[in-house]
Amino acid sequence: MSTIKNKVQLIGNVGKEPEIVNLESGKKLVKFSMATNDSYKNAAGERITETQWHNIIAWDKTADLIEKYVNKGKEVGIDGKLTTRSWDDKEGKKHYITEVVCNELLLMG
Repeated sequence: MSTIKNKVQLIGNVGKEPEIVNLESGKKLVKFSMATNDSYKNAAGERITETQWHNIIAWDKTADLIEKYVNKGKEVGIDGKLTTRSWDDKEGKKHYITEVVCNELLLMG
């Protein structure tokens, strides 16, 4: 159990076309949103589906695969870890974002 410190596995659908960023260092970064759905029955017995949106990023070889094979609506599985970062905007207000860093990609369907 000690090897499972920060691990995320998700299966869902890509929400928008992946954004490719080629950095000056030569590294490649890809960003996209991913939707996962969860269903349950409420007290009245009605089936309720909730959608959660996740911010996904990937680097280098994984980014190359995503750039080549993944587009909006595609069902994918990812294995990665959670990261949180912050930045200050022009007005000095601090913003935070939590992202899943994708280490492995599984093309579904």
